[in-house]
Amino acid sequence: MDSIKVVKGWVKEFVDITLLFIAVGVMVQIVFGKDVPFFSGITANLMDFIGQLGQNGITGLIALFVIVWVFTKERVAH
Repeated sequence: MDSIKVVKGWVKEFVDITLLFIAVGVMVQIVFGKDVPFFSGITANLMDFIGQLGQNGITGLIALFVIVWVFTKERVAH
C-alpha cells in the first residue's frame, strides 16, 4: 500500500508542476507575445479547450464542474 501512496504522490506533484508550467507559459505569452519558442501554442491550446467545453453546452458545463471538483477536492485534502 505504501507504493500506491508513493505513486499517487508522484502523480500529484507532476500535475502541480504541469499546472505551474501552463501558468508560466500563459504569462510569458501575454508579456512577450505568441512567438516565444518554448511556450508557443499554450494559450491557443487552452482557448481551444475552453471553446470545446463551450460548444458542448450542458455536457461541457458538467465536464468543467467535474474538473474543478477534482482539483478542489485534492487541494482541500492536503
